[in-house]
Amino acid sequence: DGKIYDAYVIYPKNHTSEANFVEYFVYQIMPDILENKCGYTLCIYGRDIYPGEDAASAIETRMQKSRRLIMLLTHQLVNSKEDAYDQHIALYNALIQNDTKVILLEMETIGTYGKLQESLRFIIKQQGTIKWKEEHTVHPQSPDSKFWKQVRYHMPLARRPS
Repeated sequence: DGKIYDAYVIYPKNHTSEANFVEYFVYQIMPDILENKCGYTLCIYGRDIYPGEDAASAIETRMQKSRRLIMLLTHQLVNSKEDAYDQHIALYNALIQNDTKVILLEMETIGTYGKLQESLRFIIKQQGTIKWKEEHTVHPQSPDSKFWKQVRYHMPLARRPS
């Protein structure tokens, strides 16, 4: 299908105390589970987009080469006044071009979705979110936890690691 990545990961990139866990999740836990244990290929901004590359075109190209978009929902992302570019492009691709499936991971209880932009609320209404619950932090590295099984359900078929 011409795709290089199974999923492009969208997450808030500002540095707050919650972002420390989100970054740990994005750079350590997700690759360990989805890449090392399940055989997926992820594209993560800051790891797979290189310094000196034009960020905007690199983001668009990587998303077009991804089968899924994984978006981490946090209070920071919800309350952010400016739209992150990758979030904007992801929602455009998912809703307007209708060619990429978005997987929403609710990293903390968001409560009402009223503050979310309308396009995000629409996707949540269509398919819901996968909620990260605190008990997963006990064994976040188990690909057999309910959370990771739900994530894998929405992912394309994986090529097993060799």
